[in-house]
Amino acid sequence: MPVVLPPFIAHFAPLAGNYDVALCDVWGVVHNGVVAAPDACDALTRFRERGGTVVLITNAPRPGERVARTILDRLGVPPAAYDGIISSGDVTRALIAARAGARVFHIGPERDLPLFDGLAAPMAPLERADYVVCSGLLDDTVETPRDYEDLVARMRARALPMVCANPDVVVERGDTLVYCAGAIADLYAAAGGEVVYAGKPYRPIYEQALRLAEAARGQRVEHHR
Repeated sequence: MPVVLPPFIAHFAPLAGNYDVALCDVWGVVHNGVVAAPDACDALTRFRERGGTVVLITNAPRPGERVARTILDRLGVPPAAYDGIISSGDVTRALIAARAGARVFHIGPERDLPLFDGLAAPMAPLERADYVVCSGLLDDTVETPRDYEDLVARMRARALPMVCANPDVVVERGDTLVYCAGAIADLYAAAGGEVVYAGKPYRPIYEQALRLAEAARGQRVEHHR
């Protein structure tokens, strides 16, 4: 039986009237890591002007509000283009809070440390940690997942569970592809390690985004809308 492919839609406008809420990706859609995408931002702004609600969903391993202040504003994404933002960092913080008091070994750059602000998550070396939070590579401009093979083996030897704060494997930064936390998490999972992935494409971030949309609209959102 032949496979029937859906039609290619060049613009959001033909679909927009059928929906009350748009859950929109961020990196690669409203910006490319260097500058905002004006056409996408304009489409979302017009959707909101017609009564729609836009929630941005990002696998940035930092709290969503911080992403809006430090990244979206800087890159020129207008606040008029969205009602709110949910990040994989928000989901990760909920997972960390559920492990209150447990010692955590963090893999990732210093810029991701706000992930732990205000939470009972004492940092510990790998040998004394209860679990691992991976938010990215220490230096994604030069490192690859292969640089973490020894660390993965040491984590596996201790059977430490991992929370992956960014399931993306790679993202575009301008014209360059850089590795993300998902690449290390996949390496750990392939070695038999236990991994919980926060963020897209997993269900919890979408549930949280819909709750934010309902709060913005002041009513329940029908999922087919």
